Parts: sequence; structure tokens; C-alpha cells
Amino acid sequence: MKEHSLGSRIFNLINYTLLLIIALICLVPFINVISSSFATTQEVVEKKFILFPTTFSLDAYRYIFSTPTIFKSLAVSIGVTGVGTLVSMALTALMAYGLSRKYLNGRGVINFIVVFSMLFSGGMIPTFIVVKSLGLIDTYWSLILPVAINAFNLIIMRNFFQAIPESLEESAKVDGANDLLIFFKIILPLSLPSIATISLFYAVSYWNTYVNAILYINDSAKWPLQVLLRQIVIVSSGMQADNASVDIVPPAQTIKMAVIVVATIPMLIVYPFIQKYFVKGAYIGSVKG
Repeated sequence: MKEHSLGSRIFNLINYTLLLIIALICLVPFINVISSSFATTQEVVEKKFILFPTTFSLDAYRYIFSTPTIFKSLAVSIGVTGVGTLVSMALTALMAYGLSRKYLNGRGVINFIVVFSMLFSGGMIPTFIVVKSLGLIDTYWSLILPVAINAFNLIIMRNFFQAIPESLEESAKVDGANDLLIFFKIILPLSLPSIATISLFYAVSYWNTYVNAILYINDSAKWPLQVLLRQIVIVSSGMQADNASVDIVPPAQTIKMAVIVVATIPMLIVYPFIQKYFVKGAYIGSVKG
């Protein structure tokens, strides 16, 4: 093995230094959010930027989890995310597999409709009318069915399926396998990177559901976590204006930071388990036409 030249070493050193600086730039704001959520009232008032709190305080988290409906909303978000991701993946995978097969009649027209839907939509009011006419208002399905298939995710998965050699499917058909058997026994096991990637996209989307919940869910007992957390921030900000509440309510800034942490941590916990599939799945699905 050849030794690296002096110029190559300098080049690598500059690259590593720049990457480290960029990583720190991305990481510092997140550290500030976490640190501010644990800071005391006095430190939040005195400092505008906190990397390491001098005294740790759980007041903001106690305030958030003192809300009686917080665990109900957390369960709603987990349920909607889990069921929604399963429904979306099932529909997306089945449709993507069909559109990836060249022998499908009308394949070009359907692909055009899918791409068209990425550029143009009916809008908020027509969508609301459709959801209401289907009787989905104030049901959890209103958070799932209207966004069950994402056109972008569908195209990525379709392109991934197209990259699988057709000879595998032809060999299976010679052995007597039908399309469904081929899909479940051959295509899906070979598509784990794509499935993991698209599942993450859908899970994050469902976990962050806010606008649809505001539009379709009128019962506050059915609010997902994001809506409830926003309500907590609004209420705490209003109580800060009342001098009588200053001693019992943490600073609004601290509560906002704690809300960000509570809303983000679950997805950060899930990501490492599928990270190894993420880059491969997104890359292959995006470069194949």
C-alpha cells in the first residue's frame, strides 16, 4: 500500500476539519435546545444562549407532564404513527410494485397521474369537504387516509422495484408462482433498504401531524401529541403575563425548548435502528428511472 503524500495528508486534514466544523454548527443549536429545557428560571432570564446549564431543573418537564391528557395524546400519536405507517407502506408498496412492471396496462397514464398529484392538489377546502362527506371528522382515520399514499415516496419505491432484475420474477413464474407470491416472497425481502427508508418518511410525517389534526379533530381528547404540546405552549405563554403565575409556571422559553425535546426524542430513538438502510434505500430509489 502506498503511503499518502504530504499534499494528500493536508487535503484530508482540511476536509476533516471542515466536516467537524459543519457537524458542530449542526449540533450546537440542538445542544442549546436540550440545555435550555433543563435550565433554571434565573439562568434562562440571564442568558440568551445556554450550552451547559449551571443548575439542572426539571420544572419544564414537570409542567408538561402535569397535563392530565399528555399520556392520552402520546398514545394517540403512537397509534396513529404505527397504524398509519403500516397502512401507507402496504398501499404504497402494492401500488409501486404494479407500476414498476412494464406489462401493466395503462402504466404510463397512472404514472402521469401520480406525478401530476405532486404538482397540483385539490386544496384544503375541497379536501376537508371530502373528509367530511366520508364521515371521517373527529376520527383517527382522518389523520391517516387523506395522506395514506405520498407520491414522492411512491416514486422512490417504484424505482427501487424497477432496479430488481426481471430474471428473478421470470424464474419464479416458471416455477408456478403468481404475482402476489412473487411480491411477498421475492420482491419484499430484497427491498428492505427501500422499505426502511420509506417507513421512516411516513413515520416522521404521521408523528408530526398537526395541520390535519387541527382541521379534522374537534374533540380535544383525541388530539395527537403535537397539537397538545402547542396548546401547552400557548397556555404557558398566557400565564406568564399573569404575575400571580410567575412562581408556579416555568419560563415560556424553557417550556418551548422542553416541548421540542419531547416531540423530537421518539424519532431520534427510532432512527439509529434503520439508519444503515436509509442512505442505500434513498440513493437507489432516486437514481433509477
